[in-house]
Amino acid sequence: MSEDLLRDLRAALPSLRPSERRVADLVLADPVAAVDLTINDLAERCDTSVASVVRFCRTLGYSGYSDFRLTLASSVGRESVSLGRFGVSDSDISASDDAEAVVAKLAFHEAHDIEATAAGLDLAVLDTVAAAIVAAPRTDIYGSASSGLTAADLQQKLHRVGLISYQWTDVHLALTSAAMLTKGCVAIGFSHSGRTIETSDSLASARERGATTVLVTNFPASPIAQEVDYVLATSATETRYRPGAMSGRIAQLAVVDFLFVRIAQLIPDRAAGPLELSFDAVQTHRLKNGKRGR
Repeated sequence: MSEDLLRDLRAALPSLRPSERRVADLVLADPVAAVDLTINDLAERCDTSVASVVRFCRTLGYSGYSDFRLTLASSVGRESVSLGRFGVSDSDISASDDAEAVVAKLAFHEAHDIEATAAGLDLAVLDTVAAAIVAAPRTDIYGSASSGLTAADLQQKLHRVGLISYQWTDVHLALTSAAMLTKGCVAIGFSHSGRTIETSDSLASARERGATTVLVTNFPASPIAQEVDYVLATSATETRYRPGAMSGRIAQLAVVDFLFVRIAQLIPDRAAGPLELSFDAVQTHRLKNGKRGR
């Protein structure tokens, strides 16, 4: 486990047993209060046994409750410092918050998600995926709803450096495209939950054709993540007014930027020309002193 227990705990939620999920939900609902709970208090509040709490801690990779509690206290302390940078005492947005508080809290969440995603990203996997895309004859990119917007952003970036890629949001088009992939091709899916059926089906079809499969998700223990070759994990926090569609998008876009820059670094000579051409192509569509021109 990393030092950010709260991030790791959110990511592990889909894989926890019901009794373990109750413990996780209580800790995430109020981590500050949870730090002060004894193991007996925690077990009682979660309507479970002390043995189940110990099993929960070990499932997450800790030796026991003391180890878990110490790491939780450290994570809570770091989050408190981060909140202070944005001038807020808590991150939950309420219906009574004014515009200043809403902006500050959303800024905290978005900055925190990008920082947490960067800290938890598997850099070896990032570089492996970047190299696979550079070598691939083509890359298919799948995503539905808000994840489709992120998929479109990656496709546009790859296109700008001359790498053949296709982005599909319609499941029928995605499936027919995946069926045309061959060994050496890459298929990337975006799914915040890791449970989107359309993305799962498209990646499964691509895998059957021998393509290298990649999933960008907030839940590395999710069902789709178990079936792909590589996982790039985001770390986004959902709240009442900031559901997965909002939180996941920011973290996914950060991963796209990380991936694209590593790709561009692998092909500096190939990327420079197309980037310059694509930049020049739109200059006549920019206003200058109220007139069209460069």
